[in-house]
Amino acid sequence: MSQQLEVYIDYKSPYAFIAKDPTYALEQDFDVTIRWLPLTLNIGSYLGTAKVNNSGKVVDNQRSPRQWAAVKYAYMDARRYASLRGLTLRGTQKIWDSSLAAIGMLWAGQQHHDVLKGYTDRVYSRFWQRELDIEDPEVVTGVLAEAGADVAGFDAYRQGEGREYHDQLQDTILDRGYFGVPTYVIDGEVYFGREHLPRVRWHLGGAQGPYPDVANDTVLQP
Repeated sequence: MSQQLEVYIDYKSPYAFIAKDPTYALEQDFDVTIRWLPLTLNIGSYLGTAKVNNSGKVVDNQRSPRQWAAVKYAYMDARRYASLRGLTLRGTQKIWDSSLAAIGMLWAGQQHHDVLKGYTDRVYSRFWQRELDIEDPEVVTGVLAEAGADVAGFDAYRQGEGREYHDQLQDTILDRGYFGVPTYVIDGEVYFGREHLPRVRWHLGGAQGPYPDVANDTVLQP
């Protein structure tokens, strides 16, 4: 029986984006079934909100200087690792509501592994190139269809059952103490952050050898 790994992500998180492919590799290297779940971050609650136009000028600012410093560092840090994988990671122009894209994830996950992977790959790639409006139902439906999903009924799902499940899931996630992405959960152990992938690998490999430090150099490999 394959091991079960829960992975919590948010499409608007640059850190979850750069963790995507190394997480896929777990399925190739271990007998593991990954259950992808959305953890929809409320970034504005702790980093404030802001909007910039196409030229990069701030047109609305509800952030303190300290919050701006935190945001700028987060993007600088994420781009360091994105560059190792040849990924484009452009800063967003506002704080997006990614719940609709998350509901799309839940819909795709009900169908086939390859459908969910195709949907996630498309959403991440296009969103971080500023080519995807993840708040537009028609756009999200279109990406699902491109990924091979049966989209009949998705419109009703996103407004009804899917929305309800997503919102209930967020309360459950917070009650469990998961607060950021990516978060990995296996056998009751919780690992938050891409830097813990060496530990996740150690766990999946049967906990053989010494417990790896998070500074293990495998984290840095593209």
